[in-house]
Amino acid sequence: MKKYIVLVFALFTIQFASKAQQIDTLSITLENVKYAYPVQFLNLVTEGQDVRMAYMDVKPTAKNNGKTVMLFHGKNFGGYYWTEVIKSLSADGYRVIVPDQIGFGKSSKPFIHYSFHQLAAWNKKLLDTLGVQKVAVLGHSMGGMLATRFALLFPEQTEKLLLENPIGLEDYKTFVPFVSTQQQYQTELKATAESIRKYYQSSYLTIWKPEYDELVKVAAGVTFSADFPRYAKVAAMTFTMIYEQPVVYEFQNIKVPTVLFIGKEDRTIVGKGLLTPDQQAIHGQYQLLGKQTAAKIFGAKLIELEGIGHIPHIENPTEFLILLKGSLL
Repeated sequence: MKKYIVLVFALFTIQFASKAQQIDTLSITLENVKYAYPVQFLNLVTEGQDVRMAYMDVKPTAKNNGKTVMLFHGKNFGGYYWTEVIKSLSADGYRVIVPDQIGFGKSSKPFIHYSFHQLAAWNKKLLDTLGVQKVAVLGHSMGGMLATRFALLFPEQTEKLLLENPIGLEDYKTFVPFVSTQQQYQTELKATAESIRKYYQSSYLTIWKPEYDELVKVAAGVTFSADFPRYAKVAAMTFTMIYEQPVVYEFQNIKVPTVLFIGKEDRTIVGKGLLTPDQQAIHGQYQLLGKQTAAKIFGAKLIELEGIGHIPHIENPTEFLILLKGSLL
């Protein structure tokens, strides 16, 4: 009996230790998350606050082809999930610039009015600081909304607009019930590793793979930080930004060469949890939204990916990178 109790206790200890190792406490600016390439910072001042915009500036590892690609991450991510894309592009001679937007990743988390116009202007300032005159901009998810705004504001700097399962292909405020930033803040505070993993599994990734747990570890690790309330408040503020600042009505104004990469199994809706199952069934249908959006943008090319959800560059990096590189030529 004594041996049995010792064995049970040992198993419990191992399981507990394993779980503790799976989700480590992370700071809300991800100081303890190692990015694949050196991180630098652009100092900015906004609304009377000093803030820092983190970015990676990765030089070509092969013969420089003279071209630069800028990568805009999604709302629930940062520069850390672009590693394979950066590696592949730099190996083909591209300079790759990867910012963490203000409010995300390793960048500052200020309480400000979040605006796609302002984020786009900061990215333009980053390019000016680095002496880069033209870029191809690849935006994933929320980064697709930002990349669209960037191309609309700065067409002369935008060599190509590349949209990877962008959100904002619908005007969410026309069918998702309004919640205040304060109400959304209360929702964000409830985030756990379990809820984050469930959300990723149900909304983002078609077939769950063990390596996707690394994405969960980063997103969930910050929930254990003493500063998590600030992180949650900023997340609520950027939710409001997405909800209140649609780009869907301006696709016809895009004047730069555009390519849409659409995982057809994507069912992402911002505010999906506020909808009934019947409402969820008629929105977030990317196999339709991709076609509708491409038809609005003059000369746009649509590339559809079968059996892929919201993050093609993670779900099928080999296929995505082949298609991406072909579109950059």
